[in-house]
Amino acid sequence: MTQIDERQAAHPRDVRGYDTQALRQDFLVERIFVQGEIALTYSHYDRLVVGGAVPLAEALTLKPYAPTGTPFFMARRELGVINIGGAGAVIVDGKRFDLPRLDALYVGLGARDVVFESADAATPAKFYLTSAPAHREAPHQLIRRSDANTLHLGAAETSNKRTIRQYIMPNSTGTNQLVMGMTALEPGSVWNSMPCHTHTRRMEAYLYFDLDPAHRVFHFMGEPTETRHLLVANEQVVISPNWSIHCGCGTSNYAFVWAMAGDNVEFTDMDPAPVDMLR
Repeated sequence: MTQIDERQAAHPRDVRGYDTQALRQDFLVERIFVQGEIALTYSHYDRLVVGGAVPLAEALTLKPYAPTGTPFFMARRELGVINIGGAGAVIVDGKRFDLPRLDALYVGLGARDVVFESADAATPAKFYLTSAPAHREAPHQLIRRSDANTLHLGAAETSNKRTIRQYIMPNSTGTNQLVMGMTALEPGSVWNSMPCHTHTRRMEAYLYFDLDPAHRVFHFMGEPTETRHLLVANEQVVISPNWSIHCGCGTSNYAFVWAMAGDNVEFTDMDPAPVDMLR
């Protein structure tokens, strides 16, 4: 079973007048990991698709659906997968890729059959999916957590000591425009991406996870001089427009998967928004 949502793009001028409900309706995806389903959200920001697949005893198949207007889902798309749940596997055109927790898979343009399985229905896999339009084929590639390019940033003194793992990058997977990775904050650290930035050449999506259900992340968004915030629970996604800052502060430490799509695929492509300019 596949459930689909669709989100239109919004002009920053209009977002200045949004109340809390309108912000959440446009930019927060609360329905990601549904047992026995594939749940997808199609964003008109760079046409990025985000979603989750949680197979139980039966496998789940990624099927075509109306917003893409293509005969099969991957006909003009590439796909990134990171498993944040129990052990599982992704079968791409008959080839099996075992995917334990926090390993990733890049699926290139043109794959016709993409199937998701859990090793144990009692502790199912939670496959987080991001997909962007693609113009050329690239080989499917399994990226182990231990093989991801790893960066250690921040400090305990600034409450942002964190580890970044870059999984899907142009210099490693041959991606068209999809860039994907994960950031995990150390205990006692709660800030991510501060000082913050924008990158008008691409949008971004954040999946927050490994957050205790009693805690929340305050995700800051909006233009640097017109900031807004979303209160985000565990395993929810924020769609971040190209014109928006994207940083967060939690009531506890947490992790998040970031994914970007757009013109520029360079991780360092950003326009700084220093703290003293934020309003």
